[in-house]
Formats: sequence, structure tokens, C-alpha cells
Amino acid sequence: MSKGPELIITEKDNAARRIADILSGESADAERMNGVNVYKWGGKRCIGLSGHVVGVDFPPEYNDWRDVEPVELIDAPIDKHPTQENIVAALRRLARHASRVTIATDYDREGELIGKEAYELVRDVNEEAPIDRVRFSSITKREVTEAFENPEDLDFDLAAAGEARQIIDLVWGAALTRFLSLSARQLGDDFISVGRVQGPTLKLIVDREREIDAFDPENYWELFADLEKSGSGETFEAQYFYPDEDGNEAERVWDEETANEVYDTIQTASSATVQSVRRRTRTDKPPAPFNTTQFIRAAGSIGYSAQRAMSIAEDLYTAGYITYPRTDNTVYPDDLDPEELVSEFVGTRRFGDDAESLLELDELTATEGDEETTDHPPIHPTGELPSSADISEDEYDVYELVVRRFFATVAEAAKWEHLRVVADVDADGEPLSLKANGKRLVKEGYHAVYPYFNNTESFVPDVSEGETLSVTDTRFEAKETQPPRRYGQSRLIETMEKMGIGTKATRHDVIQKLYDRNYIESDPPRPTRLARAVVSASEEFADRIVSEEMTAQLESDMLAIADGEKDFEDVTEESREMLEAVFEGLMESGDELGKQLQKSLKADKTLGPCPECGEDLLVRKSRYGSYFVGCDGYPDCEYTLPLPSTGKPLILEDECEEHGLHHVKMLAGRKTFVHGCPQCKADEADEQDDLVIGACPDCGEGATSETSRGEGGETAEAHGGELAIKQLRSGSRLVGCTRYPECDYSLPLPRRGEIEVTDEECEEHGLPHLVVHNGDEPWELGCPICNYREYQAQQVGGDELQSISGIGEKTAEKLRAAGIADVPGLKDADPDDVAATVEGVGADRVRDWQAKAD
Repeated sequence: MSKGPELIITEKDNAARRIADILSGESADAERMNGVNVYKWGGKRCIGLSGHVVGVDFPPEYNDWRDVEPVELIDAPIDKHPTQENIVAALRRLARHASRVTIATDYDREGELIGKEAYELVRDVNEEAPIDRVRFSSITKREVTEAFENPEDLDFDLAAAGEARQIIDLVWGAALTRFLSLSARQLGDDFISVGRVQGPTLKLIVDREREIDAFDPENYWELFADLEKSGSGETFEAQYFYPDEDGNEAERVWDEETANEVYDTIQTASSATVQSVRRRTRTDKPPAPFNTTQFIRAAGSIGYSAQRAMSIAEDLYTAGYITYPRTDNTVYPDDLDPEELVSEFVGTRRFGDDAESLLELDELTATEGDEETTDHPPIHPTGELPSSADISEDEYDVYELVVRRFFATVAEAAKWEHLRVVADVDADGEPLSLKANGKRLVKEGYHAVYPYFNNTESFVPDVSEGETLSVTDTRFEAKETQPPRRYGQSRLIETMEKMGIGTKATRHDVIQKLYDRNYIESDPPRPTRLARAVVSASEEFADRIVSEEMTAQLESDMLAIADGEKDFEDVTEESREMLEAVFEGLMESGDELGKQLQKSLKADKTLGPCPECGEDLLVRKSRYGSYFVGCDGYPDCEYTLPLPSTGKPLILEDECEEHGLHHVKMLAGRKTFVHGCPQCKADEADEQDDLVIGACPDCGEGATSETSRGEGGETAEAHGGELAIKQLRSGSRLVGCTRYPECDYSLPLPRRGEIEVTDEECEEHGLPHLVVHNGDEPWELGCPICNYREYQAQQVGGDELQSISGIGEKTAEKLRAAGIADVPGLKDADPDDVAATVEGVGADRVRDWQAKAD
């Protein structure tokens, strides 16, 4: 047996660094091995993986889509291969002589599978070393220390459930994606992606959009009056109501004539008599602890998408600030002492006062939700407190949300006092009733520490039965019934959870994939025409592709594997049989399916009629990869319109009234923008004159740029070129030479905003300073040449470093001052040397950046 060092394997580098700090008492040193951070102290080594470092795929002979029938993939062999070869090489090198190995990956289905992958890599090179498994729900000193003092065995059943999901998703996704893409003749980057969980989720979104499309609004009217308590000047709003056929109160009046008659009566009335006053007190219980779904919902209410919220939560967990964020549990464990955890926040600037107010209560008793599991506790803070320098602003927002949710769960209930007043207006002996509902927060309770729920009060004064109130104003509002709302991301995840679609660990990723594949856009998600086409074709020819029952059954089977109730081979074989049944229907109708998809895909690219020949204008892709609008009548009709060079076009439902063309949105990540009608953009550019602002530095009077010099260095002959602000037909703007194309000198300008040419002039270039007005704050762009020069310098020396998460503008400046100008320089730097040179930057932060750069 080897007498080498003990090896600890974690799921990510930042977890490895933190665990090494905890176990070594912060004495661990870091070294680089195969470009990977390895932490060492005493007789121990700790390495972080990068999630899955081993992937599953078909053998290379199955890679050619045209030579391999999609149905062949159902029973094709599946290979495992390294996906992060440098990490795998470093792990094997460390494992070869390890005396003991401890796997400390996340404790869930995916983490157990990653642990099993590490186990197999170790066993490839070391058959003797004992291999332990440690599990924890937060990377804190107490939990990590206890876990390493009480190691367990790897849960091969739980890992098998993760592996089953991996294989089932590969086979279903690859086979269906290839079949539909080939049928539709949609290959390359724009292939049709279909997945086992994507399909049912997409159908949920499309079905809701169908409900919205089919909704037939009805007109109704609501009537209001402002009432005033005599002598007080206190007014409040009351609404007309009447008993409906079932004797229930109804506020909506469905007949316009009736509404007008009622309004005339209320409008002419000068007073109303109070008929009833009812008071009641309502207890407002604190919320249950956070599970994953409710956390995503709460994070959505403060502006974070599901994907972004979970990404931040995972970083906070790895840093030791919150517990594991993937959990169904809504009941705190018995060993969690609320008073002890709240005490950790006493004296802090953000939470100190609230913590002290909670500790003043007689007892801190936590609320409980409906779900209780034994793997991980609900999401809550660990008691280890970050400073504002440790985490980003977004991370602090989410951290505060988690802290305050915990505070709320141990706080007192709130109390509301409700006051309902009913007053009648006389209508020739037939009184018309008005009601007002007021509410007042009489005991703030948990709202004092958790400001994310609405606690708005509505005022109704204290009145008595029989009291006369003055009618001071009236309102008559015509309205329409509204269609059902689109699913917001958090509500979509809740619906997926109820229907058994996906898992707590995958649902937010599934939604992000639908965005990435251009199946949905906007938030709340709205299906594109491509999404509707895929769902419609699936429903007609193979409805199990979008069946929630099928995917829920497979999820249930995978849980059964984890519990040891079903066998890995049986479940994967059953999934293959399901897929074979799907393919029977698909292959019987392959030609018809292909024609329908092709027709739908063409419609998805169609903007409207060509103004020259009447054929359809389509979004097309040039041989160089750029997008443009071209006529379906080509080559007989060569009419074209340009599109912006940034992003991928998505055709919207909105239509130009003048040209009958659909608007276009350009999908470009955070720079996504709506281009609008391509014909309008081209016409605007054609109608707009160039605005000359000075001489071209390449070919204008006095040109002295490098490109204007002859071979011997002498100044070439000037041609009188001028720089002008130009509006391009693609919607872009630039400063370019008036002699284009003979001179192609140009500088970019922002796409949006009104450009003001000021009287201030650049001393170096003789060009006026420009100001862009777009929103509240004008952007002083300055001299366009100087501005672009600064941009280029930033691209080379600033933004490359800033592309690494955690490095901001000021930190990048400090690094450059220390001689680190780019990412390669950062990766080659010694962390301890950087920490000694750059103020406010520790060696661990540098190692974190180096790991992210990999």
C-alpha cells in the first residue's frame, strides 16, 4: 500500500481552496499541476474538479448525421471520455501514490455521480488506497470538520441514478434532435434541439400562449366614488357592488346601459349613508424556510432570473456563507439553534439591529413547510459573514435575501386590522351599495426583518353605522377581461415541480436552454414561432416527445434507482423501449413531418411581402455567416435588406403598419436589442443626409495618419475626404469618410440615442466633441477618434482581464500597474507575488481567478 499523501477531491476549485483552509488552519499552500490548483499541507493534497470531468457520448463512428440513421442511436454503445484532460491528468498523477482518498463533492445526485467518476479515475491508477466519502450541507468549519471525522461510503445507487439521467438524456436528445433536424433539413448551427425535459416544458409555455391567443375578451365596467367623513376632510375610495345570481358580491357590471344608469345615480348623489361597519383582526404568519423552488421565486421578485439566482447561490454556498441551495426541504433540522445563528449577526451594520430585536423575543420558534427530507436542510445562512469586499453587489443582494428569509422564519407573526364599510346611495327608493376595505398593520412582526412581501396599508377612517358621508368624486372605468398570464420563470419552475418535470437541480437549466435555442424570448418567457412549430409537429406525429407523463415517469424511475428499488440497466432499457415506440410513429410519418416542419421553419423566417415582386421576404444567412433579408423569388428577384451584424435575428409578432413586415429582434446576450422593421431602417438611412464633422485623417486635407503615407514615409496626396456621421441601412451608425469606398476609414458610434455635435473641439484631431442623449444621463463621447483609441486600449489592456468574474475596472488597473496586462500573464503569475505587490488582493483570490481563467 502506498505511503504517499492523502488526497481530497472536491467538485470545484473554490470548494477545494476553502476546505483546504478549514482543514489546514489556513496554512495550506497552493501549487499548479497541469494548469490546475493543488492545495497542500502536511501529508495532504486537495484538488478541485470542474463539475463533470468525464462525459458520455457515442463512439466517433456515430458522429456523422448523414451516415447514421437517428434510430440507430437508441441502441448504440456509449463511451466515457475525459472532458477536462488537464484536470484528469492532474488527478491521476496525485492519485497514483495516494495512501487514502476522500471524495468531498456536493451531496446530491449529480455530486454523487461526479464523485463516482473521480472514484473510477483513482481506481484506474491506484487499486489499493481506501476511498472515503464525506457529506456536508455547508462548507463551514463545523460541518466540514465533522464530515471528515465521520467519513462514509460512496452511494453507488445515488450515483447510478445520476448516470441513468445522463445516458437517457443523451440518447433521447441526440436521436430526436437528429431526426427532426434531418427531416426539416435544418442542419449546422440552426439544428432543431429536442430533449426529454425540454419538450414537456416547451409545451407548457406554448399551451399557455395558445390560451392567450384563443382568449376572447369581454367588456365590463367598474364604478367608484370618493367618500368623505363629515368635518374631518378624510376621504377614501369605495366601489359599487351588487349581489349576483348566486348571491355573491359582484363588482363588474357586464351591461353598459346598466353601468351608465348606476353611474348617473352615484354621480348626482351628494351623500351616502353607512349601513354596516365590520372590523376583524387577521394573523399574518411568517413564511416557511426556503427550498430551491421558493428561493428562485423570491429571487425573481428582486430581479434575478432562475439561472442567475442559482449561479449566485452556488457561489455563496461554496464560499461558506449559505447552505446547499439545491434542496426540497422546508423544515430546519433539530440541531439548528435559531438563537445561536441569529446571534452571529449581532453587531453587523446591515443585520445587527434586526438580530437584536429578534433576540429580545421570549422564544425563537422556526416555521415549518410541508416538505421534510433528510439530505439537506432548507437554504439558510451559515453564520459566516462576508464583507462587502468579499462578494459582489449581486451576491450581497441574494445573501441578504437568504439571511432575511431565515430571520422571517423565526420572527413573530404580523397582525392586520381590517375595516369594511358599506354605505348606500339612495336611488329612488332602491339603494345602491358602495364598499370600502381598509387594512392597517397593527403588529409588524416578520415584516420588520423581511421587506420583500407587500405590506401596503389602505386607509378607511373610523365611521359608525347610520353616519352620513359626502360623495366628493366619482369614476366610471371601462375595462376588458384579461387572458391568463404567461408563466414567469419562478412560476414555470413551480408548475414543472408539481407535474414532476425535471428536478430541483435541472429545472432552471432547462429554461435557460430554451432561451439559448431560441425557443423562447422575453421574460416572462414567450414562445417563438419555431417553438410553436416543434410542439405542433410533436403533438401530431409523436406526442410522447412533449408528454409530461413520460418524463415524470422516468424521473420517478431514477428516484427509485437512488432508493435501491430499481436497477440502472432496467430503467435505461425501459427508456430505450419508450424511445423506440416514439420512433415508430415518427418514421411512419417522416415525410409529412418533414414537410410540416419545413413549412413552419420557413414561416419562422418570413417577414412579409417583397415590395418588388410580392414573394416572401426571408431572413437568410450569407456564405460568410452574416444575416440579411432576401426575397424568396431569387434569382428572379434580387431585392435585399441588410440586418445588423451583431446578434442572431428573431422574428417578432409585431408588424410594421406601413410595410407589412414583422419586426426583428437581434439576440446578442446582454446586448440583445429590437431592430424593428428592416425596411423602415433602410428608408431612414436613405433619407438621412451625412453630417460632416471634419477632415478625414486618412485622405482629407492635412492627412497624416500611417495609412496616408507613401512607401518612403512621405505624406501621400490628400483627396479632400471628410468625416461624416452616417446612418447605415442596417440600422448601425458610424463616423466614416465621404469618399467611401475609395477610403474606408471609419469609427463606430452607438446604435441608439440622439447625437449632439457640440462646439467643443479636440485639439489633437480638430473634430467636435459628441454627446449621445439616450435616457436620463447624456453620454459625453467626446472626440470620436480619441474615444475609439481609448476603447481599443481598454480592449487590449482592460476588458480581457475584466472578462474574468471578480475582476473589476479598478482591480484590472492595479494588475496592469503590477505588470499583468492580460489573461495569459495572470495565469503565469505567482499568486503570492501578486498578493505582495497588489494592494487589497490576496493570494487565494488570485488562485480563484486563475482557476476561472482555465
